[in-house]
Amino acid sequence: MLNDVKKILVPVDFSDNSQKVFGEATTVAQKFGAELVCIFVVQSFEDYSGFFVPHMPVIQFQEEMQVSAEKKMADFLEENLPSGLAASSKIVVGDVGEAIVAFAAQEKIDMIVMGTHGYKGLERVLFGSVAEQVVKTASCPVLTVNPCR
Repeated sequence: MLNDVKKILVPVDFSDNSQKVFGEATTVAQKFGAELVCIFVVQSFEDYSGFFVPHMPVIQFQEEMQVSAEKKMADFLEENLPSGLAASSKIVVGDVGEAIVAFAAQEKIDMIVMGTHGYKGLERVLFGSVAEQVVKTASCPVLTVNPCR
């Protein structure tokens, strides 16, 4: 199964930890001769729109986040991608863990390499552990990297 790793998905959140995890993912990709697919998920806040007072135009906010994320992704890959390594990127909107798993299945990803720690604090309390959700529900192997060590 691991001998056939051709596409590796790497979720990034543009934190300092993302650079460390991406570095590990590039090493794995080089060993397998695999393509890297980087994904950033714009958290969907549609379910939370009733919490904002005054009501915030959620769709407009998500669209602005997507445009910003596309620029950040291009910069991130330019700064961190070793030359000669095949890579592509995708920005999606949704629940972060669910979107990663769905994208991996849709794109027939062979392995996911992701960090055990991304943003910290309130986001972790509100949204739980994305890595744990992906490990439990992904249909392909998931390699988790603790970027704090």
